[in-house]
Amino acid sequence: MSAVPSANAGQPDRHAALEARLASYPAQQSSLASQRVLSYREVNRAGHDALPLVLLHGIGSGAASWVQQFDALGESRRVLAWDAPGYGASTPVAAPSPAAQDYAAVLREWLDTLGIDRCVLVGHSLGAIIAGAFAAANSQRVAGLLLLSPAGGYGAASAEVRDAKRDQRLAMLNELGPQGLAEKRSANMLSAHASDEARAWVRWNMSRVIPHGYAQATHLLANADLASDLARYAGRVNVAVGADDAITTPAACEKIAQAARTPLQVVPGAGHAGYIEAPAAYTALIDTFCRASGRNEADELSQ
Repeated sequence: MSAVPSANAGQPDRHAALEARLASYPAQQSSLASQRVLSYREVNRAGHDALPLVLLHGIGSGAASWVQQFDALGESRRVLAWDAPGYGASTPVAAPSPAAQDYAAVLREWLDTLGIDRCVLVGHSLGAIIAGAFAAANSQRVAGLLLLSPAGGYGAASAEVRDAKRDQRLAMLNELGPQGLAEKRSANMLSAHASDEARAWVRWNMSRVIPHGYAQATHLLANADLASDLARYAGRVNVAVGADDAITTPAACEKIAQAARTPLQVVPGAGHAGYIEAPAAYTALIDTFCRASGRNEADELSQ
């Protein structure tokens, strides 16, 4: 009888290839005025004056997850992806049970440190919550807000629901740890169409979350209400979701799009981590949004 290959067969080789690709965008650190450190990755090739693109990852990920977007979009603009507070080498926020505004304040400080006055802001999943809070409080800094598979948060739910959602995720973290989370949860992030390389990359990123930062982000998810923040933001916004997203479903994202007063874009054949498993489709979506935001910016300046 021939041996059945394990689910992790070939995984080290795939990880090595992904890490080699990532080496083109090494982790950097900004020292912020508040004595914080913020780690991030960037591509900033000379010769273009387009609006910078800032990418915010979800709860089980990090800056490295955007490597395919760096490759494709870095030719036309400056592209940056942060490790959210409590992720990578980034200093956690101070509050044990933080609100979206706590993360948005760090985002503003980081952009100030880098001299970025205005950008296109993209948030995926939990990153959409932070992006929405930042845009609501700093609309003049955002030329366009693109939310990919946005998590809405449970801030508008009952206390019982908020507590249950928070405690369930915290219990899973305590039981499994980052590596166990990656093995158990990463498959949920992808559709049946995802390649082995995409699955490996999602696992790689999830296995590197820091328990304290993930726990704070879990509190953020329980406390947040993205729809409320979007109701206060009058700028340019788009919302997109994978057709096969089982975490932030198209039906749930439709409600977010309605709060943002924009049609929902549905990407065929993609799950929750769509920008990883269907990079061409998502890169085109992001690029189109960036270019439209830039044209809108130019039109406003010419008036």
